[in-house]
Amino acid sequence: MDGPGPGTAPARRMSQDIFKLREMYRTLNKSCFILGASGETGKVLLKEVLKSRLFSKVTLIGRRKLTFENTMYEDVIQELVDFEKLDDYASAFQGHDVGFCCLGTTKGKAGVEGFIRVDHDYVLKSAQLSKAGGCTHFLLQSSKGADTKSSMLYPKIKGQVEAAIEELNFYRYSIFRPGILMCDREESRPMEWMARKVLAPVAYMFPTAITIPVTVVVKAMLNNVVLPLEKKAELFHNKDIHELGHLGDTKEK
Repeated sequence: MDGPGPGTAPARRMSQDIFKLREMYRTLNKSCFILGASGETGKVLLKEVLKSRLFSKVTLIGRRKLTFENTMYEDVIQELVDFEKLDDYASAFQGHDVGFCCLGTTKGKAGVEGFIRVDHDYVLKSAQLSKAGGCTHFLLQSSKGADTKSSMLYPKIKGQVEAAIEELNFYRYSIFRPGILMCDREESRPMEWMARKVLAPVAYMFPTAITIPVTVVVKAMLNNVVLPLEKKAELFHNKDIHELGHLGDTKEK
C-alpha cells in the first residue's frame, strides 16, 4: 500500500469551533514527544506546541541535548538516545499520548545508507517503541510524492516508512505530505535554497500548489491533534495541509 488512502478533507471540518476544541483539549492533561526538534520543522513545532499550551508535558527525544535561552522552554523534558540502539532506550518512548515525528536527513548529507537508516529505520523503530509505550496518536511529517513504488529513492523510502507505520495500527495515524518547505534553513542545502528562490514567485501566485511555509505545516499538525477522529489513518497532501493549517487564522488567541 502506498499509504492510508485519501485523507480527511479539511474543508469538511471548517465548521468546527477550533478554539473551543483547543480549550477542551487542554483539560485532558495530554503529553507529547517530538522527534527531530533540532530540524527546521521540529524547532518551529516545539515553539508552537509550547505557545499552544495543549500539552501538560512535552518531551524531546534526540541524540543530543538542545539549549534554549527563552524561559518558555524551561519545563521541556529532554531524553537523549542512541538511535543505533533504540531498544536500549525504550523507556524514553513510554507514557506519551501523542508523538510528532519530524525526523529526517538527505542523501546528500548522510549518503544513501545513512538516509535510509534515518528516514526509514530510525523513524519506524521510534514508532514501534512509542506504540508499545502507549502512544495513541502518531503524526508523521513525510513528503510530497511519497510512493512505495517510486523508482526514485527519496519518495520510495518515504512511502515505505508511511506504509510500515500504518501496519502498527495506531489508534490514530496522521501523515503529512508537504510540498517544498519555505523556510530559511540553518543547515546548508544549496539545491533547496535555489529551489525556494526560484519558486518564491510561484508560491506568491499559487500558494497551495507546490510550496508551503513550515509554520503552516506545524499549525496543521496541532489543529489535527484537537479535531475529532474521523479516520484512523489520515493522509494530508499539500493543499489539505494549507487548509488545515489556516483553521482559526481569523481569530488567533
